[in-house]
Amino acid sequence: MKLLDKKELHELVNSLSIKYFSKPFNDSVCYNNRLRTTGGRYFPSKRLIELNKKYFAEMDEEEVIGVIKHELCHYHLHIEGKGYKHRDRDFKELLRKTGSPRHCRPLPSYEKRNPKHTYICKNCEHVYKRYRRVNTSRYRCGKCRGELVAEE
Repeated sequence: MKLLDKKELHELVNSLSIKYFSKPFNDSVCYNNRLRTTGGRYFPSKRLIELNKKYFAEMDEEEVIGVIKHELCHYHLHIEGKGYKHRDRDFKELLRKTGSPRHCRPLPSYEKRNPKHTYICKNCEHVYKRYRRVNTSRYRCGKCRGELVAEE
């Protein structure tokens, strides 16, 4: 999907809000370049929806619309004073009713990353692959509580 300017983005979000929720979207929406692993987020205190610019560049239109619908679920439930957090029943029911995804798919560019660090448990020999280094003196194996050793 092509990148939209601020006005076009607001019009898209408002049209989806009217189509799926029968309510207008009267607040702010913008891009956030720093989002990495999520498609978007909603700030209740600012009544602001932030969307990941990379999703518009790398994903299809259906996935982008799903992300917007998910954030609109947070938005409308918050305005109505209902449970708008992921764990709330109201939120889960509205997701189901509007056909919104619970989680967004990972970006293709993010999935291609290879883990740089490998750790092996001394006891059960379970292998852990991580993008970031792990402090082996502080963390243990999640299966048997054994000591972790960095693989060279």
